[in-house]
Amino acid sequence: MIDIQCVVETRALLGEGPCWDSQAQCLWWVDIYAQAIHRYEPATGGTQTFATPQRPGCLAVRGRKGLVLAMGDGFHFFDPSTGEFQSIVDAEADLPDTRMNDGKTDRQGRFWSGTVFEAEGKPPRAIGSLYRLNTDLTSHKAAQGFTCSNGLAWSPDSSTLYFTDSATPYVWAWDFDKTTGEMERRRVFIDLSSDSALCDGATVDAEGGYWLTMPYKSKLRRYDPYGRLMRTIELPVDVPTCCEFGGPNLDILYVTSATQGRTSAQLRDQPWAGGLLAVDVGVKGLPGCAFGG
Repeated sequence: MIDIQCVVETRALLGEGPCWDSQAQCLWWVDIYAQAIHRYEPATGGTQTFATPQRPGCLAVRGRKGLVLAMGDGFHFFDPSTGEFQSIVDAEADLPDTRMNDGKTDRQGRFWSGTVFEAEGKPPRAIGSLYRLNTDLTSHKAAQGFTCSNGLAWSPDSSTLYFTDSATPYVWAWDFDKTTGEMERRRVFIDLSSDSALCDGATVDAEGGYWLTMPYKSKLRRYDPYGRLMRTIELPVDVPTCCEFGGPNLDILYVTSATQGRTSAQLRDQPWAGGLLAVDVGVKGLPGCAFGG
């Protein structure tokens, strides 16, 4: 029997981007449409919420102080002690129909985030890209041609980068050069077309398993490094959105979720919808890396 708990009942519109802070022993995550950053401290159960001036897509701990954040059309620093935001670079200032979405830090201390097409009343267009924020605070477009960037993760040895466009049923893999941050030789890693399913946020465990959330399917899946399905966990929320390992021993898989777009009837039997779930999946995650800039 899988132990699943709802540790924070935030009722988030679109919870996303969980990030474990090993130094402070807390979990950070965002609610994109509520324009909020959340902080959860497992040892005490304490929570904090910080308002953001734009829609945040993801965040990471900064090695120096505070957080680095992908928000609106660019990258920003955020200091929780003062509530101050500082713009770093507007990655897509010339594209008003996109915003920053899913992302995280690689093990070399670079922060990555992709963009999503989001323009009400307009048909979707694959104009999003995946960006790398280097430690010298320069921004580099690593890949392009996506509608909804998601599923970013790296293999334990950092030789493979995983990434998905949620407008497609595919998770792709690239060869990744951990020294330069360059990626090449894209191929299909997971194909969910036969499941009529979408791919969302993801992470990798210490054994190389790729954990993928499947919104509207109430599922969390684990795949081996060859893209073969190893395990499926049914969740008590129908829109899980992203996942990341945390806790003192990195043995808890935290899963964010959403209520946006769900009717009251759909939410009636989901008291934990929009909450932060803690799942004991029996494997450990990998230590995170702070942004080095």
